[in-house]
Amino acid sequence: MTFGKKSITFAGLFNRPKLMKLSQFRFHLPPDLIASHPSKQRDDVPMMILDRKTQTIEHGSFKDILTYFGEGDVFIINNTKVFPARLYGEKEKTGAKIEVFLLRELNRESRLWDVLVDPARKIRIGNKLYFGDDDSLVAEVIDNTTSRGRTIRFLFDGTYDEFKKTIQQLGQTPLPKIHNRQATPEDDERYQTIFAKHEGAVAAPTAGLHFSREIIKRLELQGVSFAEITLHVGLGNFRTIDVEDLTKHKMDSEEAIIEPETAEIVNRAMADKRRIVAVGTTSMKTIESSVTIAGNLKPYRGWTNKFIFPPYEFSIANAMITNLHLPQSPMMMMVAAFAGYDLLMKAYEVAVDKKYKFFTYGYPMLIL
Repeated sequence: MTFGKKSITFAGLFNRPKLMKLSQFRFHLPPDLIASHPSKQRDDVPMMILDRKTQTIEHGSFKDILTYFGEGDVFIINNTKVFPARLYGEKEKTGAKIEVFLLRELNRESRLWDVLVDPARKIRIGNKLYFGDDDSLVAEVIDNTTSRGRTIRFLFDGTYDEFKKTIQQLGQTPLPKIHNRQATPEDDERYQTIFAKHEGAVAAPTAGLHFSREIIKRLELQGVSFAEITLHVGLGNFRTIDVEDLTKHKMDSEEAIIEPETAEIVNRAMADKRRIVAVGTTSMKTIESSVTIAGNLKPYRGWTNKFIFPPYEFSIANAMITNLHLPQSPMMMMVAAFAGYDLLMKAYEVAVDKKYKFFTYGYPMLIL
């Protein structure tokens, strides 16, 4: 049958690749392979290299990226900045200990925020929460029916800058719960990329954590350009997927920005048939959320809840740097779509065998 200029055969309809299921992304990950602390140096870590054409797996160091890229190649990096989103306080009257995780600022003037509260069952509308040794910050619960948790209003009389300074002083770096420890001053620095600029993330774009100033400088001397996007990473990336049919899973929306300058840099490199490297799943998600019909990157400012899993045809990047991810996570699924499911599952099997470190402070993977 024919529609306009495109001819579609019935054989083609029946031969389309099948969508993958949640259970296909299980693998055994020993808990001791989840890296809970950063390496001594950002760029001094082992790296696995996957070649999609030859279906081969090699092993090296992150510094080896200097040998793969050169004049005209572009690295797309996420310049979001993690803010100290975890607050510890007390409930009024009872003094019960409470943890508040700031998710999203809803209204700057009214100091309204979407938050997660733990333990949630003890919090009701109208409850006041106190933070700081001298109760220097007070919040009131005004809604407990949002899909993300609670809405609170901070009762703060000072300026917005004074309010944000107070949050910075009282808040802690929001390490994922799986690490089972509180953040340290070391995390304040290392759970942040060196190119972080625009505050708004509650989780780090972890593939970018491996870049040191020296590596970036040496890449630039080799003619590599860096194109910045912003995706304020949310907790939706860490939520458990509870449906076998992945088409029924809905990601949380995250704010994304692609400036015209970034689109211009990337499109010029695409026209010149250079390597376009997405640094991390957040960068990949952002660029795949704003593609023209012709397959070019276009400027964007808005929200994205794009969920990428196999099979998927990528439009912009032809290389990727990413960390090793947890089983059945959205990040793992995106990487499987890019690397190829079979190659990635083999790589993860090898990574576990060689005791590579996974997740937040884990080791990187280069996919060519």
